[in-house]
Amino acid sequence: MKIKCLIIDDEPLAQRVIERYAEDLSSLEIVRKCDHAMDALELLKSNEIDLIFLDINMPKLTGIEFLRTLKHPPLVIITTAYAEYAIQGYDLNVLDYLMKPFSFERFVKAVLKAQEFLRSRELPGGEMNQQESTEGDFIFIKSSKKTFRVNFSDILYVEALGDYVKVFTIDKMIVSYQSMKNLEKLLPKKNFPRIHKSYIISMAMVEMIEGNHVKIKDRQIPIGTNYKSEFEKLIKTI
Repeated sequence: MKIKCLIIDDEPLAQRVIERYAEDLSSLEIVRKCDHAMDALELLKSNEIDLIFLDINMPKLTGIEFLRTLKHPPLVIITTAYAEYAIQGYDLNVLDYLMKPFSFERFVKAVLKAQEFLRSRELPGGEMNQQESTEGDFIFIKSSKKTFRVNFSDILYVEALGDYVKVFTIDKMIVSYQSMKNLEKLLPKKNFPRIHKSYIISMAMVEMIEGNHVKIKDRQIPIGTNYKSEFEKLIKTI
């Protein structure tokens, strides 16, 4: 399966890095390179594109602004040196986020994710849930003036705190000003179910389920009445 790709970046060197990496992967076909998003808008009208490698900080129209103009965008992998834009990108359901300069190994990982998604769409009844299909293996969480990269494998559970959420990881706790509902959308549902109006848990971190509680490390987390049925169904599928 050939993945038809479009590179949108105003830096020739950045374009060349992606192009060189793509030359070593037989699954990728670079259809066009665009110096800014305005060119890409016209190209998308007349070409079938499967995947876009998109820079964010560009003249005239930023990558984020460009994405918001597309009603049915192709898969998008953001490539940028600005980590502070990551949360905006994930809000727009980008497939992955590559921080410049990125290695060939990291590039391949992102491409494999695109292949998996496109392959699933070709299978009968195999179309993936949009939110689940756009998850990477980490998210960015903003806390005050800092933005943390948080690996899914490090998350223990999430607790609601009014207009904030507390994200408990193996080595720290991050307080972020956002709704529980918003964070729920950013996490793969099967691995991070919401089991209470105030709690999302990592299934990988569950040590024991007893009665109406889940034990994670030294914390007993309640299972809400309205969430218990769905949680029990999820357990049976794992």
